[in-house]
Amino acid sequence: MARVKRSVHAKKKRREVLEQAKGYRGLKNTSYKRAKEQVLKSLTYSYRDRRVRKRDFRRLWIVRINAAVRAEGLTYGQFIHALKLANITLDRKVLADIAMHEGEAFSAIIAQAKKALEGNKAAA
Repeated sequence: MARVKRSVHAKKKRREVLEQAKGYRGLKNTSYKRAKEQVLKSLTYSYRDRRVRKRDFRRLWIVRINAAVRAEGLTYGQFIHALKLANITLDRKVLADIAMHEGEAFSAIIAQAKKALEGNKAAA
């Protein structure tokens, strides 16, 4: 069987890795060995952090809702419970956006939630 020369494919492979490593500092964007290590690590981070990003945003929304609700005299947990009692089905992303940009509308939502919470206490 004839010998296979791999220079074309090997150069292409190295070029692709070095393209991905553009913008890295030091040897990580010029040395193939270092670039390959860093690109592999970067791809691992990006895969992991696509999931972490979802957690981070949920955390941010909860912090924003909590801050807005505490100004009205409720805690975050009480507010979420009151929303369920009032059958208000807004997700945390929308609630946080309303709390940030439309204070009057959020106050109206809090009022409805408080009413539902008081009605539940009276029934119990």
